[in-house]
Amino acid sequence: MGPAARLAALLAVLALRAGDPAEVAARGDTFSALTSVARALAPERRLLGLLRRYLRGEEARLRDLTRFYHKVLSLHEDSATPVSNPLLAFTLIKRLQSDWKNVVHSLEASENIRALKDGYERVEQDLPAFEDVEGAARALMRLQDVYMLNVKGLARGVFQRVTGSAVTDLYSPRRLFSLTGDDCFQVGKVAYDMGDYYHAIPWLEEAVSLFRGSYGEWKTEDEASLEDALDHLAFAYFQAGNVLCALNLSREFLLYSPDNKRVARNVLKYEKLLAESPDQAVAETVMQRPNVPHLQTRDTYEGLCQTLGSQPTHYQIPSLYCSYETSSSPYLLLQPVRKEVIHLEPYVVLYHDFVSDAEAQKIRGLAEPWLQRSVVASGEKQLPVEYRISKSAWLKDTVDPVLVTLDHRIAALTGLDVQPPYAEYLQVVNYGIGGHYEPHFDHATSPSSPLYRMNSGNRVATFMIYLSSVEAGGATAFIYGNFSVPVVKNAALFWWNLHRSGEGDGDTLHAGCPVLVGDKWVANKWIHEYGQEFRRPCSSRPED
Repeated sequence: MGPAARLAALLAVLALRAGDPAEVAARGDTFSALTSVARALAPERRLLGLLRRYLRGEEARLRDLTRFYHKVLSLHEDSATPVSNPLLAFTLIKRLQSDWKNVVHSLEASENIRALKDGYERVEQDLPAFEDVEGAARALMRLQDVYMLNVKGLARGVFQRVTGSAVTDLYSPRRLFSLTGDDCFQVGKVAYDMGDYYHAIPWLEEAVSLFRGSYGEWKTEDEASLEDALDHLAFAYFQAGNVLCALNLSREFLLYSPDNKRVARNVLKYEKLLAESPDQAVAETVMQRPNVPHLQTRDTYEGLCQTLGSQPTHYQIPSLYCSYETSSSPYLLLQPVRKEVIHLEPYVVLYHDFVSDAEAQKIRGLAEPWLQRSVVASGEKQLPVEYRISKSAWLKDTVDPVLVTLDHRIAALTGLDVQPPYAEYLQVVNYGIGGHYEPHFDHATSPSSPLYRMNSGNRVATFMIYLSSVEAGGATAFIYGNFSVPVVKNAALFWWNLHRSGEGDGDTLHAGCPVLVGDKWVANKWIHEYGQEFRRPCSSRPED
């Protein structure tokens, strides 16, 4: 099998370019890429059109009912209307025998609602699934954790970090968008169903507060009620060890639904527990945040993300500098690239304005029809995971001339061979709601990694291009380097993954911080060891 065939086989294993664009898009998860979320606006516009037609039909029907009501009412209000008049007597009998029957059994209302339901069923296949609701809810919890956001503030549409008495605005939207009690309940319930009471309680508390403020108002779209929120919050507090709160909330529930025997039994149970252990009434419950992926570097990672991109101050470290880079390449002589050395160990460089707006837009457009859920290596398998939320696509340079130009520019700047099989095809990634990629290495750390199936060695270097800007979040954090790089539109980030000895550089452990607000697109060019022997010669010294 030749190198090109091996590369094609690897991409088949990765399953990142199977099927046609329509099929790929249909299989995708809406929440895992913002471009998919944006596409969900189209079916909602269709639903709005259906609802508008339904409302117009109902308004016409109600106008006609109002006319009939006032016609009959006027006859009853006129004291000079004797039933002795045979015409009036006839119309009275006719009304009671047939007119009222026609009004009550009119098919117009059912025809209007049937048309609305039929239209919804035609659109339904294009709507997000419940798994998308769960994914979007988990994204809000992720943002809450990583950026230490206040749930009450989020419910008001405010992105604030609260640490003790200090409140920091991380992002100020042009228009505040508040969540409803039902919105908060659904987020809390996702956590509740996972047994995650650390996240469930603040969201359910906010739901209870909002439902209390609007109690008695009926909203067609709501799935939950104050009673639902109280019920779930009470049990969440009980599971967290706060029996007193569980008791008080259950008693409040019975004020609204006194016939509920299950909650009544819970009240008796909580009262008995408190009577047996009075200390529980005053004990303060401390809940620990679950560390689902068991990240040892979680605190460092999140601290770097919270800076929203922090680079070393250059005048304090003279060895970090900016320059115009040609890499002694004729290709760059007339148009050198602005180079900024971000860090030395690991060596990380940012190339400003590496692509133009038009090139970035073209690359995004080429990739969008092929996007599907990003996966990670798990042994010899490739699996979607919660710690990487995005969609990705692979683009051959034969797809469009702009990709050939891009490869030439990368090769000229790095001095490396970026043609397959010595480099992978361009991977384009679009992050989802709160999209992120927790700390990881780009190079293979296991001999069984699918990367080795290319028979071109490990990933020696990463060239990552920011194809968009974001309003907040989304920085690239280098954990052991203890710095993060913000998203800089059209810039490219370059670093070596391997020492010259071929050993992996542990300091390149990095992460894509959750996108707080914005639509983050990046393109990755991973360059392999083979083919670079004379371009980046080996060394036996571990420090090289």
